[in-house]
Amino acid sequence: MSKIEVRNVSKLFGRIPALRDVNLTFEENRIYGLLGRNGAGKSTLLNLITNRLFPTEGSICVDGESVVENDRALSKIYGMSERPLYPPSMKVREVLYWSSQFYPDFDMAYARKLAESFQLPLEKKVSGLSTGYSSIYKIVVALSCNANFIFLDEPVLGLDANHRELFYKALVDNYASHPKTFVLSTHLIEEASDLLEHVIILKEGHVILDETTEQVLARGFTVSGPSAAVDAFTAGRRILGCDTLGGLKTAYLMENLQSATIPQGLEVSKMDLQKLFIHLTNV
Repeated sequence: MSKIEVRNVSKLFGRIPALRDVNLTFEENRIYGLLGRNGAGKSTLLNLITNRLFPTEGSICVDGESVVENDRALSKIYGMSERPLYPPSMKVREVLYWSSQFYPDFDMAYARKLAESFQLPLEKKVSGLSTGYSSIYKIVVALSCNANFIFLDEPVLGLDANHRELFYKALVDNYASHPKTFVLSTHLIEEASDLLEHVIILKEGHVILDETTEQVLARGFTVSGPSAAVDAFTAGRRILGCDTLGGLKTAYLMENLQSATIPQGLEVSKMDLQKLFIHLTNV
């Protein structure tokens, strides 16, 4: 079974830590969400995995082989980043061609079909593309390369609502027809949440959550009602945050309440992934 293992990885920029003792495993054929606030270390982690940066400590292996200067290991990984990796003077059709030279399983027919559906101009230079279309050409390459592990750093940057919907549909169709691992690093959590099978949250360079989406959502609840009743019910439970208005209170819990007996006068509801993320990273 193919997998990427990140073991005890730390990364310093000078004396400033970007990642600290990170341990993660990316299994095959899953869709992960890599979430975190700005500066949490998401892009640094993706650049380490794709060998664009080197860890200060720790190791990153694909199927037991280090990714450091290892073409065989790196051929199983594709990393889409916010920064363009191709010369700005290169035309989009040339980008597709050279991508096919680096990734032997690159599907050129699929790439052209996908470019057509996004209305991506193949004869235009990379430097002449808008922010949205710059994201689109990188999406087309990422979905067409057929590597085992596809890392997408802010893939919908600059995309309008129609193109974002088209991207999510294309990703799901691609995943269904050619199973592989996708890792989405995105701030648009509400839009992407239905796609994610596993959630990883980084905060200040640390992993604070690494669970299946089902496990995470099963433990996120909102409890609302009179302040005294909310305080009594939530005592001893893991409270992520509270809002108070007059004599009423709302508490946000990371606790499984599905079998709990709810006192009369309290309202309990489940939190969505975005709400959970906000409260987990504000603690």
